[in-house]
Amino acid sequence: MPLDNAPKHIKLAVDLIEILEENQIDEKTAIKALKIVLDDYKAKLAQKEGLD
Repeated sequence: MPLDNAPKHIKLAVDLIEILEENQIDEKTAIKALKIVLDDYKAKLAQKEGLD
């Protein structure tokens, strides 16, 4: 299925999965790293929304 018309978040998710798989990152390490990224972005979003 081509991603040309997919939403940005789907394209990003596919890119991230590809990066992790190409670098042979094991699942447990990927999940731990992605949780850190998710927590960081949630905090940034909360801070940004608090400033508006």
